[in-house]
Amino acid sequence: MNRQPRWIQFLPSMVVCRAATLGPLGFLSRAPGTVGSGAGLLWFTVAFFEADPLSYLLILAFSIYLAVAFCGEAEQRMFKRDPPEIILDECVAVPICFVGMQPYMTPATTWFILLCGFGLFRLFDIWKPFGIRRLQSLPGGTGVVSDDLAAACATCLTLHLVFG
Repeated sequence: MNRQPRWIQFLPSMVVCRAATLGPLGFLSRAPGTVGSGAGLLWFTVAFFEADPLSYLLILAFSIYLAVAFCGEAEQRMFKRDPPEIILDECVAVPICFVGMQPYMTPATTWFILLCGFGLFRLFDIWKPFGIRRLQSLPGGTGVVSDDLAAACATCLTLHLVFG
């Protein structure tokens, strides 16, 4: 059974759905996951790029918690199972792609690493190898978010193999 946190149930549908779709971003293109991943790159550079390991972990855990809550509740209120316009899941997963990569990010390599991470994340998110697809069958927001988290972990591992 899918159990959402009680606090999310008290928020208006417009707030819940707009948070899950990142406002209008989830409706901007025929590839909303790519738009959400781009927003995730921005989220990474603003909130995580200069963060110490503990801050990185705390911000990541809190953003994943919020994403599971908002995505699960939006899914119910939109009467759709993991609709493509819900892109908060991609956004919060992208910082996982770059866990431990900061030592390799010099002024000369940062953009290249970010672009490689973006491309690999999109590939793993679309292709869903290694059993990632099965994670989508988990209930509610957990299912919406967990496949993106797994794709981000696969991306992180690949980046470390290439650049580490």
